Amino acid sequence: MADFIPPANNANSPFADMKGHHVAVRTPDLASALAFYVEKLDFRVVATWDYADEKLAYIAPANDDRFYVEILGGGEPAPTDVRPYTDLADSLKYRGYHHFCLNVDSVEQTVAKLRARGVTIVTEPFVLPAISRKLAFFCDPFGNLIELAEVLV
Repeated sequence: MADFIPPANNANSPFADMKGHHVAVRTPDLASALAFYVEKLDFRVVATWDYADEKLAYIAPANDDRFYVEILGGGEPAPTDVRPYTDLADSLKYRGYHHFCLNVDSVEQTVAKLRARGVTIVTEPFVLPAISRKLAFFCDPFGNLIELAEVLV
């Protein structure tokens, strides 16, 4: 299987105008979050703005204009620490937001590049046959999980 084949679109749905746009990540400091995503992952800063006492930004992967990560930084009260994930199995015992996923051509090569840039790899590459993917997980400096996925042919 090269990739999933979704069911037909439902243009008659009252929600047919819904399309994915971004995922938001809460951090205590916008500048340090942007430094990580820009310097380690080569994300581009699309926009920045203030909201009350917070500083926010949309960032996008190096070569993708269809998916953004919204970084929410600062503000009072400051956000509390993210769960201290030690591995993928440990992370699955918590409810709520878990991770966002980035598709890549090669999980192995991407992990090697991330490791060379000092990024913490949480779960080494593994194959999940049920979805025909090779996966790995890493985290940002605040402990937010990010999945890498390679479609296996």
